[in-house]
Amino acid sequence: MKNKRYVLATIITLLILVFYFAVQAQQNKQSSRANFSGEWISKESISMGGNIVCSYDEGDRMLSKTMKIAQQPDFLTIEIANPSPTASVASSYEKLLFDGKESQINHGVERGKKFTVKFSADGQTMTINTIVNLLVATPYNVSVQKQAFVYVKEVWRLSNDGKSIHVQANAKSNIFDDERSWTTVFDKAN
Repeated sequence: MKNKRYVLATIITLLILVFYFAVQAQQNKQSSRANFSGEWISKESISMGGNIVCSYDEGDRMLSKTMKIAQQPDFLTIEIANPSPTASVASSYEKLLFDGKESQINHGVERGKKFTVKFSADGQTMTINTIVNLLVATPYNVSVQKQAFVYVKEVWRLSNDGKSIHVQANAKSNIFDDERSWTTVFDKAN
């Protein structure tokens, strides 16, 4: 009888320890993600680095040279100042969910974007895959517009010292033949 109690107590203790270490490992996994929070400044926007139209609206983060990022465990928000003096709001926000599910932003007929966001297995890079939907003027007849799609892949990597974000972007579209690649660097402002 004493042996059964001893064995039962040992099994319960082992189960508690296994559960404790599993919870600790999960917390360490999430806390080891790169943290992009802060205010960031670049010499050029992500869009302009590739000399490509890959934004759907003037309030899009891809046109901004500054970003204010607040990161949470499951998402981050990017706030950018709206550059237009006639804009109805002073800032625009974009929420990036880390679940890999598609999100969408619509700005009128045939203007907007769909995107997915995922962290790498090691938590050190964030990949954003975007399809930008816009209307562009046709050559030799600017009053006629055609549907354009731009496929953009951004890989964000935080520097080891945490003072810069390197955004490696690749884009291709139905409006140009080649694929373009470029890097934009944002430096921490605060």
